[in-house]
Amino acid sequence: MGNDQRSDQAKEWRGWYSLARWRKTRKHQLTIEPLCRMCRLQGKITVATVCDHVERHNGNPQKFWGGPFQSLCAPHHDATKQAEEHRGFSTAAGSDGWPIDPRHPANR
Repeated sequence: MGNDQRSDQAKEWRGWYSLARWRKTRKHQLTIEPLCRMCRLQGKITVATVCDHVERHNGNPQKFWGGPFQSLCAPHHDATKQAEEHRGFSTAAGSDGWPIDPRHPANR
C-alpha cells in the first residue's frame, strides 16, 4: 500500500475532491462565506481557502455533496478541525474562558 494508510473505500471518495462538481461546490461555499468561521469565532479576520464538511461524511454521497459546509483557513482545517473530530469536541472557549462546545466535558 506504500505510504498511503487510507482504506480502499476512503481512496474511492477521495477522488471526489478532484471532480468539477466539487470545485463548483467549493467555489460557491467560499463565495457565500469568504472568511474562516473558526477565526471569526476568535475575533480574527482570515480569508478562508477550504470548503469543509461540518459533519464527517465517511464516504456517504449525500453528506459529501449536500453538506452542511463551512469555510475554513487551511490551519484550522488541517489541525484544529482534525483534532476536534478525533477528540469528539472543540476546546474553543468564549470570552469568559468557558468552553463553547456543548459536547465539551465541562458542559455535560
